[in-house]
Amino acid sequence: MKITRIIALSLVAVISVTVACQDSFLDVAPAGSLSQTELSSQQGLEGSLIATYAMLLGRGGFYTDASNWFWGGVLGGDANKGSDPGDQSQVNEIQLYAAQTNNASVEDKYESTFEGVARANATLALIELSEGAAEEAETRIAAEARFLRGHYYFDLKRNFDDVPYVDETWDEITLIPNDQDLWPMIEMDLQFAFDNLPEVQTAAGRANKWAAGAYLGKVLLFQGKHEEAKPIFDEVIANGVTATGESYALLDNYSDLFRSTNDNNSETVFSVQASANTGTVNNANPAMVLNFPHGSSGPERPGGCCGFNQPSFELANSYRTTTAGLPLLDGSYNNGANALENDFGLSSVDAFTPDAGPVDPRLDHAIGRRGIPFLDWGPHPGRDWIRNQPNGGPYSPKKFMYYKEGDGIENDVSSWTPGYTAVNYYIIRYADVLLMAAEVEAELGNLGAALNLVNQVRARAQNDLVSNEDGSPAANYVIELYPSFGSQEQAIEAVRFERKLELSGEGHRFYDLVRWGIAESTLDAYIANERQFLSNAFAGADFTSEQDEYLPIPQNEIDLIGEDILSQNPGY
Repeated sequence: MKITRIIALSLVAVISVTVACQDSFLDVAPAGSLSQTELSSQQGLEGSLIATYAMLLGRGGFYTDASNWFWGGVLGGDANKGSDPGDQSQVNEIQLYAAQTNNASVEDKYESTFEGVARANATLALIELSEGAAEEAETRIAAEARFLRGHYYFDLKRNFDDVPYVDETWDEITLIPNDQDLWPMIEMDLQFAFDNLPEVQTAAGRANKWAAGAYLGKVLLFQGKHEEAKPIFDEVIANGVTATGESYALLDNYSDLFRSTNDNNSETVFSVQASANTGTVNNANPAMVLNFPHGSSGPERPGGCCGFNQPSFELANSYRTTTAGLPLLDGSYNNGANALENDFGLSSVDAFTPDAGPVDPRLDHAIGRRGIPFLDWGPHPGRDWIRNQPNGGPYSPKKFMYYKEGDGIENDVSSWTPGYTAVNYYIIRYADVLLMAAEVEAELGNLGAALNLVNQVRARAQNDLVSNEDGSPAANYVIELYPSFGSQEQAIEAVRFERKLELSGEGHRFYDLVRWGIAESTLDAYIANERQFLSNAFAGADFTSEQDEYLPIPQNEIDLIGEDILSQNPGY
């Protein structure tokens, strides 16, 4: 692991956000350096902390940020890589669950996340040298830095399993093996943040006490510590507020979640901040810039490039409901008449009628499909907006798109594509908290409590239907609340499926499948379903438990440190 190089990069970042003009042109510090006094001042600490937050957006690669749209979404079956097989071809092998140890995108994700760790550690080390910063400010900054370090290590744990653990006391010389249990350290960081962060922060986007509590509950849930997670989720739901002091609540409309004009709303527990037209596209949402409709003809569309992250056939079918408005929990949504009618194999001039069967309205907030309004851009035209239909399927992603009326405002138009948006990405939102709490209740056998939490989420989905220009529903939307859970098994299955429907395309699915222990069976079925249509894209795809649950440790890291220190994950 190139920790020394990453620490150096972190210090450069600290310098870049804290340097100020000198009072005199004769009194100039050496180029590219700041004094210890400047770095350890309160202004210096705040600058270092901002640099730590900045790594949530990644370091410029399409697969390095906190959204995990590829690692958590594509690998979880929410979407296919899509686009054209020759574009970003290095990730084709990852979609097939055949990642090589020298894959450049795997390495980028590993190093980018560790850079976030390094920046958090640099901030904490500066606090120890602090001169003049108020004690209250030091405590808050330390709590934010430890929250972020907990986040970055949690991301490393989910993606790579065992990695070296270093904190601010590391001497930058000692080689650290990857044989430690990361969970206790992640818990300690988030517990410290929960105990020491203020309930209301100085600005939206900063972690507060309740974001730390929700994240701590999530980490406990991932370990199966349901009894420990329950009181934390209970407290967050009862008392939690956003960073700006607004009580947590579901937005009235599901569609309002994914528009920049509604960033930092009442459902925001913790999100990555993005802004457009600030002078650099790196402040916008850089990782999702590829994930827009793409084609050479047809009506005007957002972004215009590059057709990645195409929702899967399997995901679209999952939104089928019974005539009673409930999901098909038995998996029959992929079978025969239950599968969603789509325009695969048709051109945009071929006749096509959208599916007339009952569907959950969240289908058309998450997935762009032919004949259904695509935000305010008009009806999705089908193949004209699909770059390579045989490679990715007939669907387009819809979440995190910008609206036509916001073109040039909600997106940055200064770069090669207007797909850099100001839409924030939710690391945790309130519906996620409700569903994690529901999962805890179901696992503990509290079926009534689980039912209430799940139905809160479903009730919101009932209120927001996609409409045609004349105001009529764009599809046959039928969604109802669960009347009851007949067994603990049904409650658990319902909660898990609700997470799939509610959080699709938000980077959660793969990690959920792995922690539930059902990744192999679920993903084998997903592969088989997609292969019926995308035979080339899924040729050779095969998921193997204990190997494909985690990415390989990059081989160049092992070569640098030594295989006696840094062990490779099983199967690679």
